[in-house]
Parts: sequence; structure tokens; C-alpha cells
Amino acid sequence: MVERSLYKNISPLDHRYYLSNREAFDELESYLSEEAVVHSCLQVEAALLSCHAERFLADAPSLLRAVEALTEAVSAEEVYAEEERTHHNVRALVNVIKRKLPEELRPYVHLGATSVDILDTAASLRLKGAVRRVVLPRLLAVEERLVEIVRRSAAVPQVGRTHGQHAVPITFGFALAEYASRLGKAIQEIEARSRQLRGKLAGAVGAYNATSLIAPDPQELERGFLARLGLEPSEHSTQLVEPEYSLRLLLEMNVAFGIIANLADDLRNLQRSEISEVREEFGSTQVGSSTMPQKRNPWNSEHVKSLWKAFAPRVVTFFMDQISEHQRDLTNSASSRFVADYVAGFVAALCRMETILGSLFVDEQRMRKNLELTGDLVLSEAAYILLSTAGEPDAHEIVRKMTLRCEQGGTRLLAEMKADAPVWHLISAQMEKTLGVDPEEFFSNPALYRGKAVEKATAIAERYAGVIASIREELQ
Repeated sequence: MVERSLYKNISPLDHRYYLSNREAFDELESYLSEEAVVHSCLQVEAALLSCHAERFLADAPSLLRAVEALTEAVSAEEVYAEEERTHHNVRALVNVIKRKLPEELRPYVHLGATSVDILDTAASLRLKGAVRRVVLPRLLAVEERLVEIVRRSAAVPQVGRTHGQHAVPITFGFALAEYASRLGKAIQEIEARSRQLRGKLAGAVGAYNATSLIAPDPQELERGFLARLGLEPSEHSTQLVEPEYSLRLLLEMNVAFGIIANLADDLRNLQRSEISEVREEFGSTQVGSSTMPQKRNPWNSEHVKSLWKAFAPRVVTFFMDQISEHQRDLTNSASSRFVADYVAGFVAALCRMETILGSLFVDEQRMRKNLELTGDLVLSEAAYILLSTAGEPDAHEIVRKMTLRCEQGGTRLLAEMKADAPVWHLISAQMEKTLGVDPEEFFSNPALYRGKAVEKATAIAERYAGVIASIREELQ
């Protein structure tokens, strides 16, 4: 094999992202590399050959040892060399396999199968393995980090923001509970759909023409063959497995990708100099700018969003690969190979997000300072609701005019309300009746107006801690 510098590789996944995600990419290698493609096809061919040997050969037990040895005996280099001669990848694999086997087994190699029986079944094996052994563990690690922060910050006051403007108070734990909830549901969907991937042994058009000459019940043969691989048959095959099994899994992965990109964007904005509520870890030797030594850029969060921009549009190709003329054409033969790139890009983003959350600094003092930046105007909603429920029909307009006077005169809402004795009386009475809280204390401390943010955040954290544990057990 020719040694090659990884810096000569064309795809950034094979040099820059490999180096920054070496452990994860080494794990993905078993499922996404070209060697993995050959190995998985070999695994499928060996399962089929074992079925035939047990059906047709009396001395099958001794011969099956030769089948088991194929994994070590066949190399990707040999198969590729044979493909140079045959110009057909699966036939090249079959030819190499036959050379490694006793003569008695050779007639049964690939018997009854068409190329895509092997290719689609092997693709399902690889995608299932990559998702369950690499993607899901890292998704769970991100979710676990989120849950930890939600628990710690469930009661940390923060101003809510809509349209980039201060809204009403929340807590930081509540803000991140949104992502724990969204990502948690996506993880559950991904895990379920990874178990639904399918294979086939239905022949050139999916009607079991060839295997009907081999077995009295070709569908039973298909089920037994796939069971050896931990798969079930596609409900209806053409030459292809129905594409929606893998499509739905990939789409749900893209949903999760969008969620972590959204989280990354929120964290990036919270690191703006004028907000500065959270901060990514910055190494002692790390450089933020080539010209501005003071810079501490939120580069990891930006990187996650940038990876999402590069890979999320691939779903267009996933949808386009649904289409195949009649029982099959070759228009998805090139595009489907790039699913591996998508999975690798998603894993790179997950690794980066796990790093961000694992060392995220939450500046609670700055959050409180920002909450107080707008003064008690963030409580104008509370004033309006209390006044309205006390029976005042023009409550919203009364409070709106008060907020304008506050902005123009630099006064506080509390002072404006107390200056209007009838309004203050109604608000105070309703506050005592509804919450049993001193109205002056309430309107002097915006952090008190947080609804059920703490309870909601805590409940979300507990729910998804349970989901994490359950799925980890399922993956064992």
C-alpha cells in the first residue's frame, strides 16, 4: 500500500477535521471508509454463503471455517485491483472471494443475489453501526452536558430576549432546557430509526426470481440471511431497498444538526462584548486574532454553525436519491457515497459542541446586570396583567404610556405606578391576592418575575437524564 501524507488529501474531513477529531474519526473509519465498504459487502456475501452452505453442503461445518476466514483473507486493495479488470465492484469482490475458498463453496458465492442486494444491505449495516456506535454516543454526551448546565443554572436569572430585545425575565437553565428538550426528542427518533434500517435478498427486480429457483420459500431465505446480520427485509424491494428507511434516519440527524447549530448561534451571541453572559474556554497560548491581541472569539460556536451550513443542504441530495427509474438506475451511485461525508461532518460538529458545553463559563453576575439594564420596564407585562385582572379595561394602554414616560424622563416604572394612586392600589391588591408577594419588593427585583422557569428547567433536566440512561442501556 502506498503511504500518503494526509495533507495531500482533498477533503478537509481527511486532514483538518481528522486531526481535530481523531478519536471519533478513527471510530467512524470502521463504518465510513472505503475499506469499511468492502468489508461490509464481504460480511454480507459471507452471510449469504453460510446460508447456502448449510442448505446444500453436508460438510458445511468444516467449510464454514473458510467462510469465517474471509474477513482476514480479502483486502480492499485486492478488490480494487480486480475491479480495474472487471469494471464492476461487486463482481470484483465475488471473484476475489472465490479465489480464497475451497472449490466446493465457490458455486454458492453470490448465488441468487444481485449487486444491490449486497450493496444496500451493506449500506444499512454501515449506517446502523455508525449511528449506534459513534453518532448516538456523542449526541448523548452533548445532551448530558446540556442537562448538567440546566440543573446548575435552573434558578440563575437571565433576561429573556425576543427580536434581539429584552423581553421578560427567565433563567439561564430555562433557556438551555429548550435545547435539551429539542435535542432529546431528536436523539430518541434517531435511535428508533437506526433500528428500522433494512436489507434485501430479493434479486434483480425485487420479485425473488432467482431465489425462487434456490429455495421453496425465498422470503424465508431472505429473512434468515438478514437475521445473521441483525437486519430485517424491506417490506417491498425493487432492485433497491426502499430508500425511505435511511432517508428518515438521515433527516432526523439533520434535525439534530439544526438544533445544535441553533444552540451554537445562541451561545455565540451571548458571548458578544455588549452581552458577555457566557464564555468559551480560551487556552493560555490560544490566539484570537492575528492583529488584535485582546480578541477572545467564540470560534467553536461559530465552527458548529459553519459545519451545519456546509452539511445541512445535503438533505436535498438525500431526497433526490429517493428517485430511481422503474426498478433501478444508477443515478444515485455517486451521490449516495457522500452520505459518509455528511455523517462525519455531523460528528465533527457534535465533538465541537461537547467541548463548548464541557467548559462553558456562565457569568451569573453579568446575567443579573443585563437583566437590570432595562430597569423594571421588563416588568411592564406583569403590571399590565395585574391591572387588567383587577378589572381595568384600558390596562395595556395605561402601562404603555407609563413606559413611555419612563423612557423619556429616565424614571422607574415603580415610581410611575405609585404616582397614580388608583392604579397602584389595583396592582398592589391584585399582587397580594395572586402571588402573596409584597408589590414594592416584586417591582424592585425583576428576577422574581420568572413564572415557572425554574420548575420547567428542572423537570426537563430530570426527564432527559432518564432518556440518556435509557438509550445508553439500549446501545449496550
